[in-house]
Amino acid sequence: MTTRRTRPAPRPPEGTPPRAELARQARTVLADAVRIAHWAAGAPGPGATAPLAAHALERAATALELSPAQVRAGWDRARLAGLIELHGDTARPGWRLRAWDRDDSAVLRGWVALFDAWSLVHAAPAGIEAGAVAEAVEAVPQVLSLLQLSAGPVTVPALLDLLGQRVAELHEERCEVPLGPGRPATAPTAAGTTADRPDPAAGTGGTDADLNALLLDWALEGLAAVGALTLGHGHATLTPLGNWAVWVKLEQICVAAQSPAGNIEQSAADMLLGCARLTPGPARDEYRAWLAARTVGSAVAELLAVARGQDALLRGLAFEALRVVGAPAEPEVRAVLAEPSLRPYALLWLAEYEGNDPDDAQDILSREEATWLWVDTAAAVADHGETGLLVRHLDTAVQGTVPALLDEVRAVGHPRTVQVLVALAAAHPDPALAKAVRRAAFQVHTGGA
Repeated sequence: MTTRRTRPAPRPPEGTPPRAELARQARTVLADAVRIAHWAAGAPGPGATAPLAAHALERAATALELSPAQVRAGWDRARLAGLIELHGDTARPGWRLRAWDRDDSAVLRGWVALFDAWSLVHAAPAGIEAGAVAEAVEAVPQVLSLLQLSAGPVTVPALLDLLGQRVAELHEERCEVPLGPGRPATAPTAAGTTADRPDPAAGTGGTDADLNALLLDWALEGLAAVGALTLGHGHATLTPLGNWAVWVKLEQICVAAQSPAGNIEQSAADMLLGCARLTPGPARDEYRAWLAARTVGSAVAELLAVARGQDALLRGLAFEALRVVGAPAEPEVRAVLAEPSLRPYALLWLAEYEGNDPDDAQDILSREEATWLWVDTAAAVADHGETGLLVRHLDTAVQGTVPALLDEVRAVGHPRTVQVLVALAAAHPDPALAKAVRRAAFQVHTGGA
């Protein structure tokens, strides 16, 4: 037996402004993006598309009295911060835009989404191979940690030394031989031939140190562009927003290190099974711990892969974990709406993500989708729950009567329909109802009406 210790809510570092002030600063950083998003929401006719069409760009620049470059930059920020949502080739105002003036939490989440996407806001220098850019992005959290722990300006040479160390560690982890001043002038291309390797630091000999310096400058400029830090002569300093965001992410890592159930080393499926018997609060702590130990993209992909599996319980739990991920999971969740087995879960996830009351979220499901979800949930109960819970699950169906439920369950085509009906018939204490349910199971099994 192990006893779970409750960890007191951590306090931000001394001197961190209150959330209302942080939200005010975030609104300032994203002011142009909000103006452009509002313009797109009220733009007449087509044109608010992604990427912003040339004629729409001109209209926005004129209406907002901004340069085309400012409009384009604000448009990209609006997309990355969730102020604009893409639906095919059309952009629509996101739920954060509607909540922008009244919900500080929505504002801060929007800014953090932009902060996480800093490498997309500021284009990488031309001529640098993608692998080197990816390594720099992967090393930046250590640079930010040093800035946060220093609680003041840090010199660029110190940041460059840390970046170089982290990149070297990444090479060592991948068993790569470091390339020094004697690196070859050619490298394999995607087609397997050789081509001239771009040399962004040709004037200084093209060493790894030169490349790291160029990438550090790019990273610092990108982080400054989203309001996470300020640049001085030879040094960088986190802004209050940046300091708060890095602290939050460090706290997430601490939670991961203290995961009492040991789930952070498990696969998504094993982690979810380990959380199945936990109450919602402790389960969310475990989800956060598991997520903090992985990149967002890989974690979301692994959770959705589990959701596509045969275990209905894991399907539901996967979407509970995705609720903890929040905004970064939204594009991937929206993308699975076309998959019948995931669509009801995705619709409910998106409804809650967009601010709808969870008690009312069921109203967005069609009758067929609600019936599919009822069968899927019943399958989870039949596989992992108690018989009494399966009987009580009857009361959650949208149909008013058992005969109506059975008619629609037969028509919905869920692959577990027969097993669910057989289990329900075996568990129900009413002989007449159990007989009707068994008859329905037989009809589905034999393909009868």
